[in-house]
Amino acid sequence: MVSEDISPIAGWIAAIPLWQRYDYSAEAAQRGLEQALARADLLLTVDVDDAFACGLAWCVPRGAFGRSYYLRLLGVQSGLHSAGLGATLLGAAEREAAHSASDLVLLVSDFNADAQRFYQRQGYRQVGAIPGYVLPDVTELIFWKRLVPSGAH
Repeated sequence: MVSEDISPIAGWIAAIPLWQRYDYSAEAAQRGLEQALARADLLLTVDVDDAFACGLAWCVPRGAFGRSYYLRLLGVQSGLHSAGLGATLLGAAEREAAHSASDLVLLVSDFNADAQRFYQRQGYRQVGAIPGYVLPDVTELIFWKRLVPSGAH
């Protein structure tokens, strides 16, 4: 991701109902992505045809328990879901993270059954839950995956 990608990404993130439920505005997304870029978080984007930066994987090195990579956000612009972009971005993020980490951790909302199935198909296991962590009426499910070290077969 480059700085020119931030504003358009922040716009489409804020338009997604899931992020609206979490009150994640375009302004908040813009601030968060600017900070992430400044501190050199892992930020990967994907382009499709004429749609630039229409998908994002945002990982924080050592962001989970001070040890593991934390997938802070994986998203695809509305209208481009089910095209394999999320899996492509996640795979790229895993490969990059595997250079310096042995696993990746993420949170999925208890009501987001589609995301739970997606991550399970990608080899993630639910290993815990945090009730009311972000929103009082939502349990965040902790998903984890051991990464294949870079260069391993």
